[in-house]
Amino acid sequence: MKKMNILLFGNKGQIGREIEELVKIKDIKITGFDVDSLDITDAEQVSSVFKQSVGVDFAINSAAYTNVDKAEDEYEKAYQVNCIGVKNLALSCRQYNIPLLHISTDYVFSGEKPSSYAETDVAEPHGVYGKSKLAGDQVLESIWHKHIILRVSWVFGKYGNNFVKTILRLAQERYVLNVVCDQFGCPTAAADIARVLFEIAEKVLRGKEKWGIYNYCNYPVVTWYEFATKIVELGRNRLQLRVKQINKIATDEFPTKAKRPKNSELFVEKINKDYGILRKSWDGCLCEVIDAIEF
Repeated sequence: MKKMNILLFGNKGQIGREIEELVKIKDIKITGFDVDSLDITDAEQVSSVFKQSVGVDFAINSAAYTNVDKAEDEYEKAYQVNCIGVKNLALSCRQYNIPLLHISTDYVFSGEKPSSYAETDVAEPHGVYGKSKLAGDQVLESIWHKHIILRVSWVFGKYGNNFVKTILRLAQERYVLNVVCDQFGCPTAAADIARVLFEIAEKVLRGKEKWGIYNYCNYPVVTWYEFATKIVELGRNRLQLRVKQINKIATDEFPTKAKRPKNSELFVEKINKDYGILRKSWDGCLCEVIDAIEF
């Protein structure tokens, strides 16, 4: 098989950095861009990158506006990155016949469904972040059929800002933590998402492509409280944690500007059926992340 050649957008984010780390142990050429080196909302900049690139097999888009609460005030900025940016990438990918692997989110769903969300469920996001991400998914579907939209949930990792890092920091500072216990989801390691993307890419290069939307998350489903409890339990093996008590609180007791989905569990079967991808447990991934985090 020829050496894989990839364009990566959002290479300084949680998932982007894991992708770049993974390619170090694979025979892959990768050219990465972050917000400082490329503005994906600028069609001319995006077009220029693709025009100058030769022999590209895939484009991966992990760039996104992800500040859920701030998006409520920065509506236009969120849509520019999460929708217009995706549109620009899709147009260039179509022009040069390059498949686009795009990261989406559980926030495209309302979170009101009592069971897990399948790819075929109706997307009804509440906030600006979810609406802008859904708009990006839809514009990609309308422009370029050679795409994978990978919807993931509760992403954590050793890079960037995430729930794991926040809980460990607070556990070092406080004796008591209050954590929401009535929101459900599946924490998903950024490193595992990177693995999944490359497993898909390798299958596509072998001519076994099946385009469309796919869900992926780690297992099992938990609440934020249960996840926080496990983070603290594992964190004590490495860090001096001050926290003595973790309290359960309801969502109403922890008001946020943007409404969070009550249920973010994703139904993960299609990706196994079409690509043979197996899920990992988040607790195993969590151990690796906590060991790797630099404080």
